Formats: sequence, C-alpha cells, structure tokens
Amino acid sequence: MADFEENEQQMDCALDLMRRLPPQNIEENLVTLLEILPELTEDLLSAVDQPLKVRKDAVEGKEYLVCDYNRDGDSYRSPWSNQYDPPLADGSVPSEGLRKLEIAANEAFNTYKELYYEGGVSSVYLWDMDDSFAGVILIKKVNDGTVRAKGSWDSIHVVEVLEKGRTAAYKLTSTVMLYTVASGAKGDRQSEINLSGSLTRQDERDLPIEDANSHVVNIGRMVEDMESKMRNSLQEVYFGKTHDIVNGLRSAADLEEAKTRERLQRDLFGQLKSRKD
Repeated sequence: MADFEENEQQMDCALDLMRRLPPQNIEENLVTLLEILPELTEDLLSAVDQPLKVRKDAVEGKEYLVCDYNRDGDSYRSPWSNQYDPPLADGSVPSEGLRKLEIAANEAFNTYKELYYEGGVSSVYLWDMDDSFAGVILIKKVNDGTVRAKGSWDSIHVVEVLEKGRTAAYKLTSTVMLYTVASGAKGDRQSEINLSGSLTRQDERDLPIEDANSHVVNIGRMVEDMESKMRNSLQEVYFGKTHDIVNGLRSAADLEEAKTRERLQRDLFGQLKSRKD
C-alpha cells in the first residue's frame, strides 16, 4: 500500500513537472525523467503527450502524423492507405464500417486544416470499442522560421463516442502544445523571445445523429469550438502576460506624457478632496 501511494505521488509530481517544462523539449525531458523513474515508464509514456511526428505514406504519397494511437509495436498505420509502416501482417485496423467513417473524417479535417491553418498536416484515427468507438484527431502546423520566427502548433483531440438511439454522447479531451521563438536582428540570441506552453481541456455533449456521417459533423463542431477557446486562452495567458511584462519594463507612452497625466490626476484628486472637506 505504501509503495502504491509513493508511486502515485511520484507520478503526480512527474506529470506536474512535464506540464511546466517547454513543450519543444518534451522528448528530451521525458527521457531524463524515465532514467530517474524507470518503474513509471509505461505510465509516463501513456500519460505524457509528445509533439507529433510526420511520416509519408509510400503507397499514397501523402504525409500523415504518428502517435501512440496509430502505433502497433514499432509500426505506424497510415490513415490514407490503412497500411502499416514497417509492414505488419496482423496490425490492428478499424472494422469496415468504421474505416469508411475514418476516411470521411480525414477528408473533412483536411479541409478544416486548410481553412484554419492554411497548411500543415492532419490525421484522424478511429478504433472499435465494445458498444461504441473512439478516435483521435491530430493537427500539426510548423513555421520554418523564414521570417526570423519559428514555432509549432500541435493539437491532439481524443474523442469517445457512445450511441444512444438517435443521439450520441461525445467526450472530448483536447491538448494543444504551442511554442514560438522570435529572434532579434541577425539572430541575436540576447533579444530572442521564447513563448511556449500547453493546455488540456475537456468537453462532453449529447448530440443528435441521423446517420454515420453525423458523427463527423458533431465531432468537427466540438473540435472547432474547443480549438477556438484554447487559442483564446493561450493568447490571453501567454501573449497577454508578455505584454504586461514588457509594459512593466518600458512604458509605451512618452515619459513626459506620463508625468503630465500623473500631475492631472493629483490635481483632480485634490479638488475632489477639498469639495468633500
């Protein structure tokens, strides 16, 4: 019992630490953490979201994203050809009906990606469950740094679906990892700005369904709403805080103007006080 509680406490501390470290260094930090806590290897690998990696489907010639959700052993399944790379004879694949829904979802989110990200890579993977199905929507957009700035946006949306007649219950868990680095003139590292962070949010809804394609519409709407909320949160928390810090270091207003405003405030306060007296 004591060992279980100790492992649970170590796990909580490890996850809290990973949430506070820069997302662009997650893989490096995770390896270090696993060396310190090898007994938590399986739990940490399943609990810590890592930046998405891009592969290319040799059959279809299209890029796709890989993660634990489309991995079987050391192979990864492509959403385009439904084949594993390296080839795997008995790899897990969705049932025929769910595979059709997976194809439709990939087409829909490919359009979504172009509308909202103007590029990048997206992949959708679905898998069968006992009385329902689940899936993951992955989106990655990388800025290559051609404008003295580089960054990456990784979205991981895990959804569980339970059909209940003419409605379905959806449980969405979304994680966004963002980092951006802006360098000064001629790559001056002293004036480099590094903003990074991650957010995880959940949403649950019961929505009507008419046919299988209704799931694509419902999940798409939930992902769209969630990404909009998380984008606003990231902008407010990280960029808003940076704006406050910069203003605290150097005011955007002219110093003389600030002194004049302060003098007027004192005069006004003095007049109001004299009237009360």
